[in-house]
Amino acid sequence: MIRFNPLTIETITRFKRIKRGYYSFIIMAALIVISLLAELFVNSRALIVKYNGEYFFPTYGHIIPGEKFGLDYDYETNYRELKNKFKISSDDNFVILPPVPYNPYEIELKEGAYPPLPPSMSDKHYLGTDKTGRDVAARLIYGFRIAIFFSLILLFFNYIIGITIGSLMGYIGGKFDLFFQRIIEIWDNIPYLYAIIIISSIIIPNFFSLLGIMIFFGWIGMTWYMRTSVYKEKEREYVLAAKALGASTSRIIVRHILPNTISVIITFIPFSVAGGITALTALDYLGFGIPAPTPSWGKLLAEASEYNINAPWIGVSVISALIFILVMVTFIGEAVREAFDPKQYSTYE
Repeated sequence: MIRFNPLTIETITRFKRIKRGYYSFIIMAALIVISLLAELFVNSRALIVKYNGEYFFPTYGHIIPGEKFGLDYDYETNYRELKNKFKISSDDNFVILPPVPYNPYEIELKEGAYPPLPPSMSDKHYLGTDKTGRDVAARLIYGFRIAIFFSLILLFFNYIIGITIGSLMGYIGGKFDLFFQRIIEIWDNIPYLYAIIIISSIIIPNFFSLLGIMIFFGWIGMTWYMRTSVYKEKEREYVLAAKALGASTSRIIVRHILPNTISVIITFIPFSVAGGITALTALDYLGFGIPAPTPSWGKLLAEASEYNINAPWIGVSVISALIFILVMVTFIGEAVREAFDPKQYSTYE
């Protein structure tokens, strides 16, 4: 059983006291878990197939050809077609499909109609289709998974680099500090968004190369904050006592200074996550982000601007999702800031 010290319990209590931030955190955590299991909710593969007394679970398995279920082709089974076939047969075979029976790459065209198609409950296109006939709900959910994990990985590496360099700058000082100040000043004067656009126009980025480019330019902000915090903390009595006892530099920074600067680190996390999501969305919207056909909120926004009158459901869906996520992240940031840096006369409802 995990036991927290009284200060940690008090911090958690203050966080829970901010109801909108606390509930936003729960909802966001649930959305991240659901996005990890998106294949169980949004997928063209069946969850369970019973055929001739044998059970199949295609969702996370290998491709099962149609001939395995008595169909006349040897490529991957169309489970919606298979379900309709089983419905008209007298056997006890059945197919259980996810709530949204489409994957984000699947193109579905209807005879006599051209995409984008409006929302349809009968076809289970709950948010309609995009300009190529792909399900908007599927691309929205998978796009969220890509955006949130891109942002979290970006946050992790930016913080690792920024905290390490910033802590050393503040603690060691002297020529080491001056050297990295000049480096950071040069780096900070580079308009990194334009640099990313230029690099992306030369090479076609994928998830990891785009992530690497953004990490290359994105670690500066946290470095300055950590430098200032460590610079103040290193002169306090507990640090001087640790030095007198012969503690090493790494031990003093990791075991003594960082725990006392945790409020700086934690407070900026929600806003850094929001920044990562909006940066990726903006790059995808401009066409310099993750290449097609990867599901992306930015690409949906681009389609929404192209079909803003003929297909308003695309814009309404993605803009509503983006606002909802960013508002929740803002509420979480408020609650975190209050929990780690409480203000006596502040009230949140």
